[in-house]
Amino acid sequence: MSDRLKVGILGGTGMVGQRFISLLENHPWFEVTTIAASERSAGKTYEEAVGGRWKMTTPMPEAVKKLVVMNVNEVEEVAAEVDFVFSAVDMSKEEIKAIEEAYAKTETPVVSNNSAHRWTPDVPMVVPEINPEHMQVIEFQKKRLGTTRGFVAVKPNCSIQSYAPVLTAWAEFEPVEVVATTYQAISGAGKTFADWPEMVENIIPYIGGEEEKSEMEPLRIWGKIEDGVIKPAKGPVITCQCIRVPVLNGHTAAVFVKFKKKPTKEQLIEKLRSFKGVPQELKLPSAPGQFIQYLEEDNRPQVKLDVDFENGMGVSVGRIREDKVYDFKFVGLSHNTVRGAAGGAVLCAELLKAQGYITKK
Repeated sequence: MSDRLKVGILGGTGMVGQRFISLLENHPWFEVTTIAASERSAGKTYEEAVGGRWKMTTPMPEAVKKLVVMNVNEVEEVAAEVDFVFSAVDMSKEEIKAIEEAYAKTETPVVSNNSAHRWTPDVPMVVPEINPEHMQVIEFQKKRLGTTRGFVAVKPNCSIQSYAPVLTAWAEFEPVEVVATTYQAISGAGKTFADWPEMVENIIPYIGGEEEKSEMEPLRIWGKIEDGVIKPAKGPVITCQCIRVPVLNGHTAAVFVKFKKKPTKEQLIEKLRSFKGVPQELKLPSAPGQFIQYLEEDNRPQVKLDVDFENGMGVSVGRIREDKVYDFKFVGLSHNTVRGAAGGAVLCAELLKAQGYITKK
């Protein structure tokens, strides 16, 4: 009998579900024992259910090929098989909210990649290096749900991972205004070039809902727990444009920042290189040793060269320079389906285990 925690993947046949499965292969703490998906996949082996739609560059892990996919809507049956679940279901926001809370009420912790609960006041939305203390709001959530160990925790949107950690590292200089344009990979829409040919040699200057998330979610991450809920920070003011570009993996951000206390370029670089958080201190299995790297070359970061920094869990920054309108500008890069999606959720689950929120049933 393995001493690893038994994990279920809700929505395991989609792109993010596949990324969860590939990242959890040989994980020291977690073992995928259950995969749940829509009714049309239920009853098939995982290999049959995915068919030719495996989108990862690494092969499908042997350990999951013969797992029989369960119906994600049969909540009690799925929950009985696992210690906790990762959620990557493809449903409407209201359906996701309902099904994630239904799993939580079976005393099954839910670590979600979805956006549905990101603004539920007592649900923590966490980047483990930035706001690990927000997990404490789970105690208030459990009272609302009437649970002893079941809860929902989420990770934030993929688009903010290339600049929110940077601004956090610079917090003592008090950023007051931020202008960010993100250049976002097609895997963020669950696509490859094979199934989205119109993206080849193309740019689409709109991603539904993305700009609002990019402007508001950092403020919730920087907020404080008050009266059993998370109250977002009041600043800095962030304005964003989000553009889809012909890149498979990797979201790049071009960012302008105005500070209350203007630093030097050298101070900014030093803060990035020395920035670390609880995952690094605890040496969590998925934690990058170096969370943020600064690259001196004028032509970095580049997706092809830098997206897999620290196995896709690190953030790459370059081109810090003074600006004529704002104080400084920079370019950031993060892996949108690793740090920005499944990998960020796995790191959240590792933090929750380390904090004692996720245990064996």
